[in-house]
Amino acid sequence: MAIATVNPANGEVVKTFEAMAPSEVDAKLDAATRGFHELAGWTFDRRAEAARSAAQILDDERDDVARILSIEMGKTISAARAEVAKCARGLRYYADHAADFLADELAEAAAVGASRAFVRYEPLGPVLAVMPWNFPLWQVVRFAAPALMAGNSGVLKHASNVPQTALYLEDLFRRAGFPEGAFVTLLIGSQAVADVIADPRIRAVTLTGSENAGRQVAAVAGRELKKTVLELGGSDPFVVLPSADIEKAAEVATIARCQNNGQSCIAAKRFIVHADVYDAFADAFVARMSSLRMGDPLDESTDIGPLATEQGRADIEEQVADALARGARVLCGGRRPDGAGWWYPPTVVTDITPEMRLFSEEVFGPVAALYRVASADQALALANATSFGLGSNVWTQDPAEQERFIRGLAAGQVFVNGMTTSYPELPFGGIKNSGYGRELSFHGIREFCNIKTVWVG
Repeated sequence: MAIATVNPANGEVVKTFEAMAPSEVDAKLDAATRGFHELAGWTFDRRAEAARSAAQILDDERDDVARILSIEMGKTISAARAEVAKCARGLRYYADHAADFLADELAEAAAVGASRAFVRYEPLGPVLAVMPWNFPLWQVVRFAAPALMAGNSGVLKHASNVPQTALYLEDLFRRAGFPEGAFVTLLIGSQAVADVIADPRIRAVTLTGSENAGRQVAAVAGRELKKTVLELGGSDPFVVLPSADIEKAAEVATIARCQNNGQSCIAAKRFIVHADVYDAFADAFVARMSSLRMGDPLDESTDIGPLATEQGRADIEEQVADALARGARVLCGGRRPDGAGWWYPPTVVTDITPEMRLFSEEVFGPVAALYRVASADQALALANATSFGLGSNVWTQDPAEQERFIRGLAAGQVFVNGMTTSYPELPFGGIKNSGYGRELSFHGIREFCNIKTVWVG
């Protein structure tokens, strides 16, 4: 894939970039190594000062940065501004809390025959981040904020269709006052990633992306005995039970499915509704999905923009066509509009059966799979009938049902009567084929630390 900004609203090439030569990559890794050694010697207060400066720059440049995000991957301008603001918040969160998260932990010295015993958290070194295009700023910052505050340096290999965002991030951390090389961007293709992982200067790897990309990165990192954190795909269930507030559930379901133009790992994708309230929910959901306004992502009145890539739209069309050929029904949407750009309308598909691709595959666009179930037992079984395990939602006012689904849903996150999202304060990640490890909260900052035991006699 060429390294280029291609506007998904019209398919026009905005700007192209040459891939870095091996010598340029080598120089970047040298810089990241030097940057790590300098940053690791800084106090938490000094790192926090730079992180807060980066947050302020994002606040000051929010409109300009948001425009880049919209043009590079089609995000609506309002969503893009919100993403920039979220990044600033994440940077400030780790600036405020990193010292406490990584403070020495005292152990019971007498129990281990020591005069002193404790655990210390120390940085590992340069960490490679292989990042996707769907949240091109936030996906990187939610790694970089804790990694830099822990004293690691960051090496970014971003998706090839968001190069301007990738270069902006390197410039952001430099202007914020982090050491030269503390955060560097590699403009390289995916075929060059394995060599970077294998490079001895890289000490760990984090990836957000597809299941296939995760397997490839984990295989190379495993061979090189390097720590990995993987946040991969999701096919999140959105369960609606009889006691739910149906109108509110339908309102949130529409946002949950179509956030970021439907291109989110934690977007609700499978809507599993009890028969007692199925008709009421389906009517409200379809009406809301049908009312969303597709249009220019830079237009403030737009609800949903184009898909980020032409291949992404083709994949969705094939998944929907497969379902229809096998007996599914489309309740709204389901057909691309005429004209330039990679548009696909909000779509609801029902009568889905296990042999259809929609049943088992992640759908990375605004297509909702709607299921009718006869009981809470059937709802829970269907919710867990997936190889993924990232996020999940359940809507019920019954405390016993809430507890049952909290305990029973096989996922890294369970949201009750609300939409799955990410917060700096809460750990983020999945199980099964959705990956392993955690980002955010104190769990995330410790992922790329040496948990060092200290025993003093």
